[in-house]
Amino acid sequence: MSATPTLKLRARIYCGEEIAMGPGKADLLAAIAQQGSISAAGRALGMSYRRAWLLVDAMNRCWRSPLVETVAGGGKDRGARLSQTGQAVLAQYRALQARIAQVEASDEYALLRGGVRAAPLPGAPDPAG
Repeated sequence: MSATPTLKLRARIYCGEEIAMGPGKADLLAAIAQQGSISAAGRALGMSYRRAWLLVDAMNRCWRSPLVETVAGGGKDRGARLSQTGQAVLAQYRALQARIAQVEASDEYALLRGGVRAAPLPGAPDPAG
């Protein structure tokens, strides 16, 4: 247990109840762009192909156009790549993360963090109990 209070800011974009974009999905997009395949990207991030594929499927269903394009088969163009939309979403999300980092360096953030206990006080007894 940490003795220092922490305050974590994370950007998550929702599509209904589904997370359309968050830190892990952004990392997966970046890995797909670098690796050229969903399976290699998953391995690079320590996740199974199935988990990586499910995340890609969720993103592709949430955005107006797919973020990841796949090409099956044995040709030289097989694998996966980010669509133009995927490249734009990743760049915009990374820019948003950079702005969040600026907020984390702000006086307001420091004041909020300073007001948080290291651990919660014990709860009140249950009046029905």
